Amino acid sequence: MRNLLFLHAHPDDEALLTAGTMAKAEAAGHRVHLLVATDGAAGLTSANFQANLASHRSTELAESAQILGVSSVTELGYPDSGLNAENNLAGGFAGIDVSLVANRIELIIDELSIDTIIGYDPSGGYGHPDHIAIHNVGRAVSASRQMRLFEATLPREPIARAVKIAGALSLTPADFDPQAFAHSWTPRANITHHVNVRSHTDQKKRAIQAHASQASADGTVRTLAVLRRLPKPVFDSLLGTEYFVKVR
Repeated sequence: MRNLLFLHAHPDDEALLTAGTMAKAEAAGHRVHLLVATDGAAGLTSANFQANLASHRSTELAESAQILGVSSVTELGYPDSGLNAENNLAGGFAGIDVSLVANRIELIIDELSIDTIIGYDPSGGYGHPDHIAIHNVGRAVSASRQMRLFEATLPREPIARAVKIAGALSLTPADFDPQAFAHSWTPRANITHHVNVRSHTDQKKRAIQAHASQASADGTVRTLAVLRRLPKPVFDSLLGTEYFVKVR
């Protein structure tokens, strides 16, 4: 049996990328621990959630974790850097020295007897600075402790293709550059583990639904809002597999 620590940047990242694997591992008897680095206060949301957004997101995270059955949740509480690192001068997570964060996480690893950590791929998925920071921290901890490390990701090719088609059909904002996704996520050939989580997609969808603030934004449609409404067969087809790269 394993003691797994999933490292995530913001509340809701766990629901999108690794919820099925977390629930599946817990059901198999492993101990699953969730760590979230930032307060998520820079997340896009509607006026209904704007006030005290960090508090809303912390409550949503607790609900998601309960749905997934994880053994513990740790919130490091760093300020959300924002998509363009606009908050780094105010102490945003992406601007914090990697070794300082790694030292905090190593204390948690000792306390919880963690033997496996799960971080993010080198691109931070779609390039969010906080996701890249989680990648760097995961690598630093793994190197320091000689620990088993997996990195959560998605196959690059279908996402890049879908984004390119959406751009050609004018379904993306005018200033959006589809080429930005040409180097996001991970080439399919480099993915080492495909985890079938279809037996836990009900939990995954409920975890996504728990993050109501991130399904709501004035004047635009959020990804979570779309995913929350998908019929089960479509949801299972799109989100029934989770992807990881084992770092050797």
